Amino acid sequence: MNEEVKDTKKPKKENKNEKIIKDLNDKIALLEDKNIRVQAEFINYRNRVENEKNNMLKYEGESLIKRILDVIDDFERAILMDDNDLSDEVSNFLKGFKMIYTRLISILDELEVKEIQVEGIEFDPSIAEAVLTEHDENKPENVVLEVLKKGYTYKGKLIRPAMVKVNK
Repeated sequence: MNEEVKDTKKPKKENKNEKIIKDLNDKIALLEDKNIRVQAEFINYRNRVENEKNNMLKYEGESLIKRILDVIDDFERAILMDDNDLSDEVSNFLKGFKMIYTRLISILDELEVKEIQVEGIEFDPSIAEAVLTEHDENKPENVVLEVLKKGYTYKGKLIRPAMVKVNK
């Protein structure tokens, strides 16, 4: 009878150890899974930060370019003057303006700043703002009749939408 009592105690002790081992294995599996998830989150975070940094560097001059575009608008208004009706002195001054304007445009071109061509094509609200409408029976509806303020992209990104007059 003593032997039977001893035998019954061993399985209980083994069951208790097996349960502890199972619990520890479950904790290990849980921690391994958690570790994999944390590593994946870190990799995603690192990639997201790298992409944001690359975009910041890619478009670093955007605010300066936007300010220069306003100066370009002023130059364009100034050079629209007809130099045939001007004195030689004012005409020479206007030629200097045109040279400065041409250089500014070439610099913007090197920086990948491109004018958006919208006149005569169907109005696209993703690249232009309709500030005026007019009815012209000779042209199709919803076509840009006139560009009031040019729009520009910088390295493919819209930085200033065109302001236009649309046919209604």
